[in-house]
Amino acid sequence: MDSSKESVHTDLKWAIGINRTALKIVGLWPDCTLSHQQKRMTNAMALIFFFIMICVSVIPGMLAFVRVWGRLMELLDNVQIGLPFSVTTFKFIVMWFHKDELEPLTKMIIEDWLRAKTTAERNIMIKHARIARILIIFGCFMMVIACFNLMVPPFFGASLRYLTNLTDPGRPFLVQTYYLNDFFSTDSPYYEIVYASQATAIFIAAISYTGIDNFLSLVVFHVCAQLEILKRRLLDLDSFRDFNTGLAINIEDHLRLIRSVDILDNTFNSMLLALLVFFASLFALQGFLIVSIVDGTATDVSFWRMCWLITILINIASHMCLYCVVGDILIDKAEEVYNAVYNYTWYMRPPKEARDLMMMMIRAEKPLYITAGRMFPMTLSTFCSLIKTSAGYISVMLANR
Repeated sequence: MDSSKESVHTDLKWAIGINRTALKIVGLWPDCTLSHQQKRMTNAMALIFFFIMICVSVIPGMLAFVRVWGRLMELLDNVQIGLPFSVTTFKFIVMWFHKDELEPLTKMIIEDWLRAKTTAERNIMIKHARIARILIIFGCFMMVIACFNLMVPPFFGASLRYLTNLTDPGRPFLVQTYYLNDFFSTDSPYYEIVYASQATAIFIAAISYTGIDNFLSLVVFHVCAQLEILKRRLLDLDSFRDFNTGLAINIEDHLRLIRSVDILDNTFNSMLLALLVFFASLFALQGFLIVSIVDGTATDVSFWRMCWLITILINIASHMCLYCVVGDILIDKAEEVYNAVYNYTWYMRPPKEARDLMMMMIRAEKPLYITAGRMFPMTLSTFCSLIKTSAGYISVMLANR
């Protein structure tokens, strides 16, 4: 392999390596190069991880939720962990069931990085990939902090959760759960078995939650990079030896990117709608608890538990904001393509060529965006409206407590 080929493979590994490794661990990376046998093995691995999360944390967490019904602090403690686990399981199912549909996207990313390109095009791709990589690293860092706070203190008999004799009659578990057998919380080796199982479930959930979020941002930023490259090619359309050939290449590339965004929206719109509801609910509940602590209503909360609540709030808010930011960037980049076609001197071309350009202009005028349930476009405006609505619910709860 010559130096140029080594360079493009290095760029590819740098751009997608972290996210690809994370999703491969849980069997969710859409890989079109796998054989039928390898795909069955990864699906079997994903199925095992799914059942670990369901059987160890989600169902026992629901049983614990029913058990503490009517006790506000215990309910909030259950919801702040149980709700993210349930949403992560739903995200896991969505990604798992749509792996085949997402394979063309990973194939497109790999081919775009490996194909011949100019230095300017490579710099554009590097610029957008760097943003996606920073977001991936930040998401992993936040999840490491959350996992550490959940997993390490209980091993030494402490916890940042809200503990009572009802929720944790013996040594505290990592998450609030109820397994129908009291000896799980007191006797060895049952406690150690449950501890290890919950730690495994937390590890899987953390990788899945962050990995799926970052996969979407990885694809969107790659599409944004290709849209910027397309815009530059449209502005330099006269540099092609044959105008019709150059226009055909750009139209084909534009349609390819539109199809990629359609695949993303078809795959993740239901998941994004669930995440909007999840974020609004958890933000309102966490905000209510934090305000109650600050004004002195809730007095049995330690300083470290307060820090834990704020950490969770920042974590879920940053992931929700991530979707909205990348959605806004996608809309802006698609609009730049439209402006590039519009600003081109199409009125000086022959009638047939001008007509072809106008057809592309009409298509580029339609915005590209990802949606939540095909109802709400993922933009910063949506995020701000969500924060405002959740803050309104906090006010209502504070007025009626």
